[in-house]
Amino acid sequence: MHNIRRAIRRFSTVLFGTCCFLFSAIFLLGRAMPEQFSVVSGYDLKLNGAVQIDTRKAMEKLSTPVSKLAPGSSYHASLQLFGVFPIKEVTVNVVDVTTVIPSGMPFGIKMYTDGVLVVGMSDVDTKNGPKNPAKEAGIKVGDVLVMIDGKPVNTTEQVAAIIEKAGGRQMCFRIRRGNITFDMYFSCVKSVNENCYKAGLWVRDSSAGIGTMTFYIPGSNVFGGLGHAICDIDTGEPLPLASGEIVPARIYSIIKGQSGEPGELRGGFELGTLGNLSINSETGIYGILNKTPISGQPVPIAMKQQVRTGAAKLLTTTLGTTPELYEIKIEQVRYNDSSPTRNMVISITDKRLLDKTGGIIQGMSGSPILQDGRLIGAITHVFVNDPTKGFAIFAENMLKTANTVQQMAPAA
Repeated sequence: MHNIRRAIRRFSTVLFGTCCFLFSAIFLLGRAMPEQFSVVSGYDLKLNGAVQIDTRKAMEKLSTPVSKLAPGSSYHASLQLFGVFPIKEVTVNVVDVTTVIPSGMPFGIKMYTDGVLVVGMSDVDTKNGPKNPAKEAGIKVGDVLVMIDGKPVNTTEQVAAIIEKAGGRQMCFRIRRGNITFDMYFSCVKSVNENCYKAGLWVRDSSAGIGTMTFYIPGSNVFGGLGHAICDIDTGEPLPLASGEIVPARIYSIIKGQSGEPGELRGGFELGTLGNLSINSETGIYGILNKTPISGQPVPIAMKQQVRTGAAKLLTTTLGTTPELYEIKIEQVRYNDSSPTRNMVISITDKRLLDKTGGIIQGMSGSPILQDGRLIGAITHVFVNDPTKGFAIFAENMLKTANTVQQMAPAA
């Protein structure tokens, strides 16, 4: 009898531990999985690993296999651990396959802001001592100054001229902070050192640099690059785009990356323009090419569930203007939507690239990643303490933004 009770206690302990493990796994998987997936028409939703898909309810409701649904359709699917334990319900959107030309070529970026970005504050020396009217009124670093006294401002020169002309009277400053726009009223003060009126602000109206083009879409010539937003160097805030263009660029030299010291591709702009910028977003920069670059082999864009860990190839330029393919490894795939630019952890495995650059360096952001004949993503960030590793964005996320550019473009 004693042995039976002991066996029951042991069984109960094992059962309790197993249940705790399963509940924890289901909870964590539920948080790690997105609310929506996209599948190309003609395919079923499939995930790698222990998570399986149950579409029986959808097929009963639709009276047809989900793989036969037309683009634009959607259905609900149940994610299950080992095909038994329910994790969550997700929406599956059926889409057309999109074919793009992977690029990997460097390009120069010239960008002008929509309004001017507040990047700093400094006191103004007046006859009554140091004053900072903008700070006292509540303006913050990261705010965008859109108008002064009803006049749009897009350059630092415009801001200075309007403030000087006002001569110290109260003015209306229209501010955009995140998604909120509001007005502030205050008077600027006269600097005894520079003999002009000032608000106590440092503002920025433009940005320039070199990045890598990820892809362009044949026919529409919509392009995507960088895989992350262009942000102000002082505030870290994305710069609001008013206008901009991309120009040809050439890589002249390399500063190799080391632990704690990010490397850099050194290059310069060349004559001419390649296209105009339309969007500066969290997932990259996008616009329309005014001429088609050197043609490459078209490939389909992978949906996120088609990306797997293992070998892949990176297309990037380290010297001149011609991209080369290098071996890399996809170490982790992250489906969660919380960080749309850090969907994969990658490592550089190609000795040729490691010898040249030390790993991932500045200027390589946007370099396309290919796997199984598809464009799966682009490099976005380097691990500062290990330049052989970094983050990458799903190509699917970049495509969603690129599609908005096509919708913005006027009909021919």
